Amino acid sequence: MILIADSGSTKTDWVLIDETNQSRYKTIGYNPYFTNSENIYHSLSEKLVPEFEPAVIKKVFFYGAGCSTNGNAAIVSNALTRCFINSEISVGHDMLAAARALLGNQKGFAAIIGTGSNTCLYDGCEIEKNIDSLGYLMGDEGSGSYIGKKIVRDFMRRYLPVDLQKDFEETYHISNSDIFDCIYNKPLPNRFLAGFCMFADKHKEHSYIVETVRESFNDFFRNLVSRYPEYQSHAFNCVGSAGYIFREILGQTAKEYGMRSGKIIHSPIDDLVEYHLTHK
Repeated sequence: MILIADSGSTKTDWVLIDETNQSRYKTIGYNPYFTNSENIYHSLSEKLVPEFEPAVIKKVFFYGAGCSTNGNAAIVSNALTRCFINSEISVGHDMLAAARALLGNQKGFAAIIGTGSNTCLYDGCEIEKNIDSLGYLMGDEGSGSYIGKKIVRDFMRRYLPVDLQKDFEETYHISNSDIFDCIYNKPLPNRFLAGFCMFADKHKEHSYIVETVRESFNDFFRNLVSRYPEYQSHAFNCVGSAGYIFREILGQTAKEYGMRSGKIIHSPIDDLVEYHLTHK
């Protein structure tokens, strides 16, 4: 049996594979920038491990947001090792999961536009070049947290169009002081901000939302995508909820930057499972 996980900052998709079946599970996300090994271990012990017999799992492939450094990968690996004592543990970056899901063993360009954002050139096996997205405070252009931050900022300053300002107030019943508290005092502020991307989805035809999303994707292409050498020679491939929800605007922006649209999917897990089944 093998266990495959794709973990973002918001949620983790798990697939347990044996000779004949695939079983699927979901837990919260485990980004080591926002949690620690002990918390991950306790969460897995409560929410995942009771679902099956961990002792029979031979390999665990975990791909996660924030796992690009050895130190952060070790935070997750230590928790997994405690949960799956008989398993070989492999922890990689969620960008590698995205590239393998989108491109398989082909060379090309891959991106993530979910709670956060990321990009890479992929050589058909590993990440060849990656420009740091810098996280939600300094970067993550185009992401759900980036779009959400724009909307929240305009709400707090009362810059939203009147109809959106009213609906935002009625939907969330939240004050400026509540927002400050969630961003500066409570855990997972990136997830909090990305949650408002659902408000954008609700009003995706509104001219304000269209322009806000377009500006966000333009920042993403200007600051990240267009900085790769010969980027226009690649198709634009992307995984992630925000990119998928606003895929029409994303495709238009890619075209404006001289890239043809490739594969744009909501989640990498199905294609990631296929990758591992064909690369045993």
